[in-house]
Amino acid sequence: MHTLRHAFDSLSVRNFRLFFLGQLLSVTCTWMMVIAQDWLVLELSGNSGTALGVVTALQFTPVLLLSLYGGRLADRHSKRRILVLANLASGAFALVLGLWVLLGEIRLWHIWLFALALGTVNSVEAPARIASVGEMVGNELLPNASALSGAYFNAARVAGPAAAGLLIARLDVGPVILINACSYLGAVAGLALMRPAELHGPPARPADPRVADGLRYVARRPDLVLPLALIGVLGLAGFNFQLTLPLLAKTGFRTGSAAFGLLSSSLAAGSLLAAFAASSRRARPTAAVVTGSALAFGAAEALTGLAPTLPTACLLLALTGFAMMYFAQAANHRIQLGSDPAYRGRVMALYMLIFQGTTPLGALLTGWLADHWGPRWALSAGGLVSLAATATALAVTSAPGRKPAARRKPAPGRKPAAPDDSAAPDDSAARTARSGTGAQDLRREES
Repeated sequence: MHTLRHAFDSLSVRNFRLFFLGQLLSVTCTWMMVIAQDWLVLELSGNSGTALGVVTALQFTPVLLLSLYGGRLADRHSKRRILVLANLASGAFALVLGLWVLLGEIRLWHIWLFALALGTVNSVEAPARIASVGEMVGNELLPNASALSGAYFNAARVAGPAAAGLLIARLDVGPVILINACSYLGAVAGLALMRPAELHGPPARPADPRVADGLRYVARRPDLVLPLALIGVLGLAGFNFQLTLPLLAKTGFRTGSAAFGLLSSSLAAGSLLAAFAASSRRARPTAAVVTGSALAFGAAEALTGLAPTLPTACLLLALTGFAMMYFAQAANHRIQLGSDPAYRGRVMALYMLIFQGTTPLGALLTGWLADHWGPRWALSAGGLVSLAATATALAVTSAPGRKPAARRKPAPGRKPAAPDDSAAPDDSAARTARSGTGAQDLRREES
C-alpha cells in the first residue's frame, strides 16, 4: 500500500498533473485516429500493405532528419511554448484531414501529406515533451513522472483502439479524426494553465546551442553511451511487435483478429505493470539495472517465439512487455538524470532519434525474416540479438583493462562531479558554462 501511494507522487505537482491529464486525453484520441487513418488507407488503396508502409515511412522520416534540431530548439527556447505551438499545429492538421474526409474529397496522397506534416511536428515536439517532464517535477520525482508518462501512454494504447473500433462503426472515419483534432485543445489547456514560476528550468539557456555540442557532450560520457547503444540495438531487433504479433496470430496459431487483439493486450498489460513498478524509483538507475532488464527482455522475447499454444504466448508476451517497458524506463531515467539540464533537450533528442529511427529499418529486416523463416523465428531472433548485444556490452564495460572515463579536475574550491551511478546528474558542463569558459571552448572547437 505504501508503494502504491508513492506511485503517484509526481501527480501532487500541479504543473505535471495538468500535463498528465492533457496528454492522457490527447494520446488516447491520437490512437483512435491512428486506427481510423489505417482503416481509411486500406479502403482507399484496396487493402495495400505497401500504402500503409508509405504512411509509416513518411511519419518517421522527419524524425530521422529533424529530431536533433528539435532538441536544439528545446534547449534554446521555452519547452512549454514549443509544446503549445506543436499541439496547435497537430490539431490544425487533423482538422483539415477530418474535413477532407467528411467532404468526400479525400485521396491517398492527402493522407501521405498529413503523415509527413505530423511527423515533422513530432520531430520538434517529442524532444521538448520528454525533456520538459524534468522541469515540471525536478530531478527527485523525474523517475516517477517518467514512469507515469509510460503508464498513460500504455493505457491510451489499450483504450484508444478499442474506442476507435466502436466509433468508426457508429460514426465513420471522419468524425473520429475530428475528435482527435479537438483533443489537442485539452493538451494546450493543460500547458496554458501551468505556473511558469514553479518550473525547474536551467539557470540560464545557452544563447546558441549547437547540435554538435550535444553530440560531443554525449560522446565523452560512457555512462550515457551504453544505454543509448542498447536502445538502438533492441529497438532495431526486438521492438517490432507491430509486425510480428499479427503474423503470429494469423500464420503461427492460424487464428483471427480476436487472437491478435489478445496478444497485443497481453503485451500492453505487461508494459503497463512495468510502468507502475518503475514509478517507485527515486534515484538514477545503475548500469546493472539497465543491462539486467535488457537481458530479461531478450530472454522473454526469444521464449515467446517458441510458445506452443496461444495462452502460453500471451503469458510470455506479458513478461516480454514488462521487461521491455522496465528497460526503456531504466534507460530513459539513466540518460535524463545523468544529463546536464543545459544539454537535456539535445540528449533526449538523440535518445528519441535512436529509439524511433530504428523502426523503419527494423520493420524491413523483421518482415524479411518473417517471410523467409516465419514469425516465430522473427520473434526469437529479435530476442537472441538483444541478448547477444547486451552480453557484448557487459563484456566491453567490465573488461579488466578498461580505464574509467577521465574527468576534469575541479577548480579550487569546487566539489568534484558526482560519480556516474549517483542520483545526481553530472554537472561539469554547467559549472564550466557558469565560469564563462565552457561555451567559448566548444564554439572554438566547432569553428
